[in-house]
Amino acid sequence: MKSSSNQYPSNYASKHLSSHFQLLRYLGFLLLLAFGVTIGMIISFYYKSCTISLQFSQFSLSASQKPPPVSPPPPPILQPIKRPKVSHVSHIAGLKEFLQPSHVIHDMSDEELLWRASMTPKIHDYPFRRVPKVAFLFLVRSNVPLAPLWEVFFRGHEGYFSIYVHSHPSYNGSDKSPLFRGRRIPSKIVEWGRVNMMEAERRLLANALLDFSNQRFVLISESCIPLFNFSTIYSYLMNSTQNYVMAVDEPSAAGRGRYKIQMSPEITLRQWRKGSQWFEMDRELALEVVSDRKYFPVFQKYCNSGSSCCADEHYLQTFVSIKFWKRNANRSLTWVDWSKGGPHPAKFVRPEVTVEFLESLRNQTCKYNGNSKNVCYLFARKFLHTSLTRLMRFAPQVMHL
Repeated sequence: MKSSSNQYPSNYASKHLSSHFQLLRYLGFLLLLAFGVTIGMIISFYYKSCTISLQFSQFSLSASQKPPPVSPPPPPILQPIKRPKVSHVSHIAGLKEFLQPSHVIHDMSDEELLWRASMTPKIHDYPFRRVPKVAFLFLVRSNVPLAPLWEVFFRGHEGYFSIYVHSHPSYNGSDKSPLFRGRRIPSKIVEWGRVNMMEAERRLLANALLDFSNQRFVLISESCIPLFNFSTIYSYLMNSTQNYVMAVDEPSAAGRGRYKIQMSPEITLRQWRKGSQWFEMDRELALEVVSDRKYFPVFQKYCNSGSSCCADEHYLQTFVSIKFWKRNANRSLTWVDWSKGGPHPAKFVRPEVTVEFLESLRNQTCKYNGNSKNVCYLFARKFLHTSLTRLMRFAPQVMHL
């Protein structure tokens, strides 16, 4: 019994120590687990922090560094313009060449020509010394039959006139007179009574307008002659304040009878006029004629049937009467004889050309700038080629050429 009771405290102590030891092991395990978890959490947080910092750094770096600009596409490959070498150019065009073309030959169409001719400078002060010229517009079929008389007329007055010749496009003869050589403009077929007659007149005006020095424009036929010397005619035209387009309201079949009702409303019967086609006008009116896009197309459409309309006797006359009648003298400067009747004026041959006859044409009274003047006509027609010898004989005495 004694031994048993002595053994009991020993076993109890052993069990008590064993339980304490297990508790310590359990606590140690818990501490180790807690330490491991703590270390894991620290490492995990550190890793996440580094990742976020790295991403932020990369984002900041990418934001601060803008992408390089996109290069523009390469320019198109252009064919090099072939330019003549300066050493081979005999003349370089300048202001003078633009203002006063030295040649009348060009490759412009009628549409291009009229557009180019309609240009006018807004600055009215000329930056060069400008000598006003008279443009003589010769409307002929081939050559100029009375060229020798015109040579005497123009002689000694170079620089005060320009010459333009419209002939049949098939004519390729050479001009014996140096005065008309190289003065033929690109021409088209002209038929009596048809609208292409008026197209030829506009073509002449447009070519003459290319020279900025041309101030007055006069239409001349192949049978026209001057009645005065150049100085008198030049002074008469340059000092005139009016244009010379004959326009009358003629109630006959050859007047109002040619009107087409289809022309209304652009042109009415009350506005319809008739007159001589041989005009003289200033630069301002010439610009209006070549720029007309309202009335002339009406004539092209409805007045192109020969003698039943005769655009050359009605278009300009109607156009001027509608828009520019205030500055129109309403008469022609070219004398013709209609006393014999018929569709054409009288013709004059050699025996009919006398000093008395020419003097009678020169001494007539008309209104000039609002006053009476004993010079009415500056030109006359129709003088045939056979009359040239007498005209050349009487010119110095009568016309003071």
